[in-house]
Amino acid sequence: MQGSLKAYLDHNATTTIRPSVIEAMNCALMTGGNSSSVHSSGRDARQMIEEARENVASLVGSETSKVIFTSGGTESNNLAIRGVKGRKVITSAIEHVSVLSSASDILSIPVDKNGVVIVELVEKALRNNFDSSLVSVMLANNETGVIQPVKEIAKIAHEYGAIVHCDAVQALGKVECNIMELEVDLLSISGHKIGGPQGVGALVSRGDVGLTSINKGGGQEQGLRGGTENFPGIVGFGAAALVAKNDLSRFSQYAILRDELESKVQRVEPVQIFGVSADRLPNTTCFTMPGVSSETQVMSFDLSGFAISAGAACSSGKVEVSHVLTAMGVSRSDAEMAIRVSLGWDTEEYHVNDFFNTWMSLFEFVGETNLKQNAVTG
Repeated sequence: MQGSLKAYLDHNATTTIRPSVIEAMNCALMTGGNSSSVHSSGRDARQMIEEARENVASLVGSETSKVIFTSGGTESNNLAIRGVKGRKVITSAIEHVSVLSSASDILSIPVDKNGVVIVELVEKALRNNFDSSLVSVMLANNETGVIQPVKEIAKIAHEYGAIVHCDAVQALGKVECNIMELEVDLLSISGHKIGGPQGVGALVSRGDVGLTSINKGGGQEQGLRGGTENFPGIVGFGAAALVAKNDLSRFSQYAILRDELESKVQRVEPVQIFGVSADRLPNTTCFTMPGVSSETQVMSFDLSGFAISAGAACSSGKVEVSHVLTAMGVSRSDAEMAIRVSLGWDTEEYHVNDFFNTWMSLFEFVGETNLKQNAVTG
């Protein structure tokens, strides 16, 4: 931990970089060379990129040739949706903004109170757009951690001749993300969610979906992503993928720490934990502090040395009401009190305990006072 930081609990925004990743990237930076060049430096760079591609492919159970490196999850989502032409996009109301804003005419499917996509409504939408749809559903929500019935949706969608894309950015390295088992056609992933560097991701395909490039250039990445590859970033992504695959079973243990934290905060009334009745990522919890706004909580915890968030970290630093919680039917007043705590590979039990003690102190100092005042004025 650096400076006054006591605990970094915002791993869903970006996880802390792995030491082995730094070492691999340093090696790449020392190697230099453009991977498109035919001289020895270029060939060395190409070999390291292809080794990284193998590691990433192994993590998601794909063929190596089906991994196309991008600048991250947002570009991968855009390539998947904008790169498949002439299809009606059917997605869920809780998708990442990079999916929701990737096309002008998107059909948004509601979720239930736990934040799970309503499968029956997906099928209804498919019936109305037979043989001309692209279904895009995330594997796990970045704010609540709720896991979606992707495989079930994929089976139904394929019966209607649809192409299926899955944003697995948040799920990667936390739960199994095998493209063959999920039966999706396209899978978006990103390096900085698994201990790799920011600015690198991949779009993985299971077969030929007629994907076309949205970023024209020199024909890199099989002509689907023009521009000189991010050599050190890709190498770092590959190194992170290798560690993530080996650590996948260990990651499930974070559910124990998460559940202990939730059992403690639930002693305070009326705390709400969102998506608690659904299957979730083992490291993620999203809950309210009664009487205290999300913005106040984020700033107070930061001053106390804890990094948490009020939801997705993709709004230029703004704390806004979550579209995910809104889609789940959460009231605006409750959504404005929600924070997300997400654990990662360097989280220890004492980090979570220290966080709760600070959380409790903030509630007793601010929350209880505000609740009493509201009770008097209400």
